[in-house]
Amino acid sequence: MRLVKVSSRAHYGLRAMTELARAYGKGPVALSEIARTERLSQGYLEQLVAALRRAGLVEATRGAAGGYQLARPPGSISVYEVYRAVEGPIALVECADDGYVAGSCEREPLCASRGIWRRVRQAIEGVLSATTLADLVRELESEGGCEAAEPPAGFVRLDALQHGSGKAMCTTR
Repeated sequence: MRLVKVSSRAHYGLRAMTELARAYGKGPVALSEIARTERLSQGYLEQLVAALRRAGLVEATRGAAGGYQLARPPGSISVYEVYRAVEGPIALVECADDGYVAGSCEREPLCASRGIWRRVRQAIEGVLSATTLADLVRELESEGGCEAAEPPAGFVRLDALQHGSGKAMCTTR
């Protein structure tokens, strides 16, 4: 089976941010602690945190009690912001990217697949934008794990994608 994959940068960056969200309001967290808890390379985390810092999502504190903390409350940081900070824009195919210049592809007038990839990208962006770090922490801490947690408001479930009239469409729960 082949999967549509999320990069390790996005996955690990989100794991690090979730740890910072769990510690929100308790002071800075050392990268070594996040690396130990999440079983990630500290060197790799340093690269990710640098990108998150440039995006204004985390702040650094120097000194013996230093480390990193969220720049805003977990409920105001979306998963999409984290993804964009470490990975850049979501681009399933070049012609469905926001930066695509119309007419760049000679097949554009005849392409039947461009529309579906744009809708898939928009659905993914919608889910990631509607989900905050606070939502992830609540899911993690809820009884029964992530499966039992209610999705955030505006969440479009992937199993709610339906086919009608030969076109894919998204529905809400």
